[in-house]
Amino acid sequence: MPNPPAIPPDPAAVHASALVIDAHADTPQRFVDESWDFTSPLAIADQPAGHLNLATARRGNLAAEFFALWPDPAQCPGARYALRTLTLLDAVREQVRRHPAELALCTSPKEILAARAANKFAILLGIEGGHAIENSLALLRLYHALGVRYMTLTWANSNDWADSSGDIDDPTVPHHNGLTSFGRQVIAEMNRLGMMVDLSHVSDRTFDDVLAVTRAPVLVSHSAARALTASHRNLTDAQLRALAANGGVCMVNFYSAFIDENYRTAWAEQKPALRAAHKSLAAEYATRGTPVPYHIASRLDREFAARIPRPPLESLIAHFDHIIQIAGIDHVGIGTDFDGICALPEGINSAADLPKITAALLARGHSPATLHKLLGTNLLRLFAATQTASDIVQTPSS
Repeated sequence: MPNPPAIPPDPAAVHASALVIDAHADTPQRFVDESWDFTSPLAIADQPAGHLNLATARRGNLAAEFFALWPDPAQCPGARYALRTLTLLDAVREQVRRHPAELALCTSPKEILAARAANKFAILLGIEGGHAIENSLALLRLYHALGVRYMTLTWANSNDWADSSGDIDDPTVPHHNGLTSFGRQVIAEMNRLGMMVDLSHVSDRTFDDVLAVTRAPVLVSHSAARALTASHRNLTDAQLRALAANGGVCMVNFYSAFIDENYRTAWAEQKPALRAAHKSLAAEYATRGTPVPYHIASRLDREFAARIPRPPLESLIAHFDHIIQIAGIDHVGIGTDFDGICALPEGINSAADLPKITAALLARGHSPATLHKLLGTNLLRLFAATQTASDIVQTPSS
């Protein structure tokens, strides 16, 4: 007697049963620059809608989010990077203080699981851009003491100790051919502290240098596959294999220009006009003695992005598939870049749409067990391994 046909898994049930963790969202800027509250609706009067709030996180079964503390150089007059970073950090902690029944600040995998059990949204902290430490290991240690659990070594700008992919082709920017000796000290101290080393944004040589010296697996918090979309922000297949050998995880970015080659080339054509518009906006705000607020600059980006058709959701799903094929299912996750990007693929408008990722990957033949890894447990494993490799005892925050 033939076996009955297999019943396909229910995408909604698979997603609901997963521990979903996103490695990167730029939401803290909204707390500071828009005086916005995470438990409020996404849209407020005369402000952009945003991609993530508590309600959309609940609808998308998002259990934990790493909030990026990004000291955008444009928002740091006088290169006061630490001030901006600490202001963002304080704003996140204030959200938790105001909403203790709904939000929990977490600093370890155990605390993420405890927050989930208590039906609280787990908030974690990462720094985006090593210029935030202002060349000070003491400041790095202070950030860790305040709850920061990863640092992206560079943003789009190279700093004094590590090269970025964002300006690596700019001959006017001083570069180091990867990490400097101080950069290697930064990696050693992050390893000692149990702070994840994040290689999104770094140059190819910096990527190689870090893998040569780290004694913990590394994070790539919000990047995609360069074989599919030719952005320097994405990882090559060789880098994906090296990442797998290291035990690290690549969290897939949702930005249209990183996941769709047609969109990337169309966006590149818009860049000269967009730069001119930003220059004009900066001049206008200079007369007021202030930098352009991020949400105002972001609105301009979105206006230009809206001129280009959004790529299909399948473009994003193809990056997950490619990374699984090259690095393996244990080395891929979600790094949306919500609230930090101006264009998402069709069908993804907020965190509420995360179940569509699960449904699309199930339709491509991936099993519920493997998707649970991708949706969160791969990052949880990396986080735990980093703390296990630390030289200091990890204790729960009070």
